[in-house]
Amino acid sequence: MHEFTKEVEELAQEILDYSLVRLRTDPPLDGPKTPEELYALAGNTITAKGLGGHETFALFKDVLALACISTDHPRYLAFIPSAPSEYANLFDLVVGASALYGGSWLEGAGAVFAENQALKWISDLAGLPESSGGVFVQGGTIGNLSALVAARFHAREKYPDVTRWVVAASAEAHSSIASAAAVMDISTLFIKPNEKGSMQGAEVASAIDQYHSENPTHRVFAIVATAGTTNLGIIDDLSGVGSAAQARDIWFHVDGAYGLAALCAPSVRPLFAGVEKADSLIVDPHKWLFAPFDACALIYRDPTIAKRAHIQKASYLETLEDENEWNPSDYAIHLTRRARGLPFWFSLAAHGTDEYSAAMEHTMDVARGAAELIRNHPRLTLLGDPALSVVAFTRNGWTASQYQEWSDKLLADQIGFVTPSAHKGQPILRFAIVNPWTKMADIEEILATL
Repeated sequence: MHEFTKEVEELAQEILDYSLVRLRTDPPLDGPKTPEELYALAGNTITAKGLGGHETFALFKDVLALACISTDHPRYLAFIPSAPSEYANLFDLVVGASALYGGSWLEGAGAVFAENQALKWISDLAGLPESSGGVFVQGGTIGNLSALVAARFHAREKYPDVTRWVVAASAEAHSSIASAAAVMDISTLFIKPNEKGSMQGAEVASAIDQYHSENPTHRVFAIVATAGTTNLGIIDDLSGVGSAAQARDIWFHVDGAYGLAALCAPSVRPLFAGVEKADSLIVDPHKWLFAPFDACALIYRDPTIAKRAHIQKASYLETLEDENEWNPSDYAIHLTRRARGLPFWFSLAAHGTDEYSAAMEHTMDVARGAAELIRNHPRLTLLGDPALSVVAFTRNGWTASQYQEWSDKLLADQIGFVTPSAHKGQPILRFAIVNPWTKMADIEEILATL
């Protein structure tokens, strides 16, 4: 099983050929099948004697892959897609083939060094100090949870008499914040955003002051602001919220899983003023920085706090406890980790940051063009000009079931993948445009079905 045989050589070439075709051409959308349908096509794939490499790969290509929606298709506009660059995808093959361990400097110094340079580029864009640092984790949920665990640890050191810890966030915050609160067994203080959906510093300050006066043994230990909501791309008042947090000695965390990627776009960088006040932030390169799944950059203003919160102690780990070495396993809720930031680093290093800025600006140009087409469409209503690259709109007179029927047919016809969402209790449609392969012609083809 661990010998490089002639069959392995042939299979490697087959896999590389498939990968190259997948990279150079628009993928099919494809779509899900039921478990019963898949079993009828694939049967039981785990057997005592094995199916063989070629047969198993054929099963993947001809059955299993076709039951997955291609997130990098130019007309996959649901949720927040992924659009990895060709360089990033190619280097993901290298990472997988190299059996790199990314948890400690001792075992993966070169990989950690490269990842840290990619993290520093993001940190510098955000205006954080030279001493900042962090780690690539699985995704935004783990990133937000790890940051909040560090924030609570820090608060416990300063306020030992608190009986209940509380995280404050916008009512429009990502679902991972409520999930983190449940995991941590803490309370939440959700703050109503303004009429545009943006949480403001003054409202944050007032809500926290009132909460503390009514609950003297409770304490808000972290405020989470969102830099580009998933649903509409709305950016909270980062400067005002950051100031409110600083004035109250509260950790300021910025969830920029989707939106903070646009820090590299000069045209919209001013929208993120105040991010430099963050004690921690996240941004997912697998969303809008053209990296493959899964990579979330988690960065701390003072990583020594995170290390005290997250470091795992055991006799077999003592050899890693060198204060002069950077062990990524110390900065989040994990120990074992792949060097998941390397594909992003490789693409960034190979293409240069100017190419990233240009690709980012292109996707926002397409978003603005899509908004204009919707504004002039006789049966559609634009919810507002896109702040970043999410374009939200409604189909006049449609019910929720009609939106779903349209979405299902769009995928069945292999035209596109656009799922319904909701805003203020009403059904909506939204385009999340993060793929530089998405052209105005793609938008026009989808809108023609409405």
